Amino acid sequence: MTTLRRVSGHPAAAPLGALAAGLAGSLYLYGTDPHQPGHWLPRCPFNWATGLLCPICGATRMAYDLLHADPVRAFHDNALLLLCTPFLLAVAGRWAVAGLRGRRWRPVLGARASYAVGAVLVAWAVLRNLR
Repeated sequence: MTTLRRVSGHPAAAPLGALAAGLAGSLYLYGTDPHQPGHWLPRCPFNWATGLLCPICGATRMAYDLLHADPVRAFHDNALLLLCTPFLLAVAGRWAVAGLRGRRWRPVLGARASYAVGAVLVAWAVLRNLR
């Protein structure tokens, strides 16, 4: 087995790769204001096709605002996602710790939790588009 195959197959490879990609994206985003037009940032395909806001529309602007220490503006961009950020970071941290310990970990939602998450996302999308 080659060294590259051993390293890429290690349980820590995926979370560390995600961390590296997140840091690279954050470095680019720090100097690119998504509130202003003319930058290379992808547009939400759902918003492009329908003109409506999806549950995660505003995530890029929210991340930019957090990188620039403006939580009030971040809350305005996407309140639900901002409130879920600590939970998402805890899940990512658990994934990374398990990988560094040589274990594979995948979060599993039960059927009820999946339906609850789906219902919250649909309700949030409807609420955002009514204002």
